[in-house]
Amino acid sequence: MHRQHYTLPKAMRGAVAVEFALLIPLLLALALGAAEFGRALYQYNTLVKATRDAVRHLSQFNPADTLTYSKEKSNAECLAVYGKTECKGDPLVPGLTTDLVFICDSINTENGCKTIDNYANVSTDAGSKINLVEVGITRYIFNFILDPRTFLGGGENSLTFGDIRATMRQS
Repeated sequence: MHRQHYTLPKAMRGAVAVEFALLIPLLLALALGAAEFGRALYQYNTLVKATRDAVRHLSQFNPADTLTYSKEKSNAECLAVYGKTECKGDPLVPGLTTDLVFICDSINTENGCKTIDNYANVSTDAGSKINLVEVGITRYIFNFILDPRTFLGGGENSLTFGDIRATMRQS
């Protein structure tokens, strides 16, 4: 028994290639969009962990001890940017600098900080008073490498993350 092979009529040949050519930009945009979204989430998560590590480091020190605290404050900024207490090497994510890091505590309420009442002698449910320290990264700009919106007609080349903050009790 011989099988009969189905062949397309002459007028239909090449139709599959044309349909594929029409779909490839959409498929590429979806694939690149998923990759860029994953990259953005990875960088955001890195920034969250960096602020958490920096505030954990700074929570061990008392801001009233100005000599030690100012040094440790610089170390915390470096920890948020470079992942270590020395400001050397590559930043954890591209474009991150110590200028984007802010620190709020019971003494310092500059930059993106709330009022001093939010950090000094804060009442707890148990009735005691504690001091808080907050480290944040502000205005970090995520730059797209393969922006899928270029295939679909424009869009921004970057995305500015909102403030990323971490707060802990300070000794």
